[in-house]
Amino acid sequence: MPKSKDFPEGIKYSMVYVKVDEEGARRILCYDNERGKSHHRHHFDEEEKIEFKSWDELVRRFMEDVRELRRKLYEKD
Repeated sequence: MPKSKDFPEGIKYSMVYVKVDEEGARRILCYDNERGKSHHRHHFDEEEKIEFKSWDELVRRFMEDVRELRRKLYEKD
């Protein structure tokens, strides 16, 4: 993707973690850079801006969040 005002890094992305159970599918976590919103994260029903340092760092952070969510959602106390 060419660099632009909305995508200054020349990257358009959406990384999503979805929980599927008997109630259906629910987006639990999403990192994206929707046009006009820049880099942000959806965590359950909350949305917050995030800093973009590099693609590799963003993927690392997303996967770290997924691992933490899986621990909370699926591991027994």
